[in-house]
Amino acid sequence: MTTKKVERRIKIKFRIRKYVKGTSERPRLSVFRSNKQIYAQLINDLTGNTVACASSLGMEKLPKIEQAKKVGTLIAEKAKTAGVESIVFDRNGYLYHGRVQALADAAREGGLKF
Repeated sequence: MTTKKVERRIKIKFRIRKYVKGTSERPRLSVFRSNKQIYAQLINDLTGNTVACASSLGMEKLPKIEQAKKVGTLIAEKAKTAGVESIVFDRNGYLYHGRVQALADAAREGGLKF
């Protein structure tokens, strides 16, 4: 049984995914946010492959915003090693503030172009 909040996020997610598609030149940066962790993936939707991924699992205990910033810089470094410079951002139905915004800003500072 899902709550109304989760159902709302899933509706927004599908509305976004109609337009946001990742390619080999511009993969999709998908963000998933749980209560304790945050995860980021670079996905090529044409082949269905994950180019790079990063998460806050195993990081030292920090405030959640700081964890999101570290994951953003980590995904930017992994994208650079994979040869990716520009991406398409998929906020996955979450509002663009807080941890999602911190991750996106850190990825931009790491050199990724949205």
